Amino acid sequence: MLETGIKGHQELTVTAEDTAKVHKSGTLDVLATPRMAALMEETAWKSVAEYLEPGMGTVGIKLDLEHQAPTPVGMKVWCDSVLTEVEGRKLTFSITAFDESGKIGEGFHQRFIIEETKFQSKADRKKQG
Repeated sequence: MLETGIKGHQELTVTAEDTAKVHKSGTLDVLATPRMAALMEETAWKSVAEYLEPGMGTVGIKLDLEHQAPTPVGMKVWCDSVLTEVEGRKLTFSITAFDESGKIGEGFHQRFIIEETKFQSKADRKKQG
């Protein structure tokens, strides 16, 4: 059952593919903000996935983050999330990211519970005009 307090944790080691240069969010070989955002979303959705009924999933609907410090290639990064609010099918998470030197980012993320097949069909119909 989904309830506040569910925690998530994901980690990665920054590679060249994770950099601002590759993600086109800058010119430096540091963790890209879009990559940190993706890690935050991954941490949130994976934390609640096991609590959903078969065929159900979540999609991101809002992300408010602050990237506070750079992380170079080769350094470990991790992200912790906490489900802070369940409002019908809308889920709100508090998320914090760290590297081996300390906190590098924080924010809030909202996700919406969807029926995956129905959602995918709706998206696919857009191509049909």
